[in-house]
Amino acid sequence: MLDFLNPLLNRHPEKIKANVEIYTWATCPYCIRAKLLLWWKGVNFTEYKIDGDEQAREKMAQRANGKRSVPQIFINERHVGGCDDLYALDGREQLDPLLVQAPS
Repeated sequence: MLDFLNPLLNRHPEKIKANVEIYTWATCPYCIRAKLLLWWKGVNFTEYKIDGDEQAREKMAQRANGKRSVPQIFINERHVGGCDDLYALDGREQLDPLLVQAPS
């Protein structure tokens, strides 16, 4: 996307090895906020846009221990929760160590 900004922002996307997946709705402000944090960190993530797709939402809920709200975020198949959970991990400085781990 705006890769030319990486050196200016001191981001190092080459260090990101984790497989990150996020289930979203297009107009969800929490989804947008979560994606912005991931973008800021230089994460290439897989986004599943599930607007109005009940089958996709059910699959997400199965993976997310029954949670049906969006976003739901997974790092290396581990469910980390929603937007607030993602920001909390970052605030505790626990997000970056997850992002540099390669999937097993």
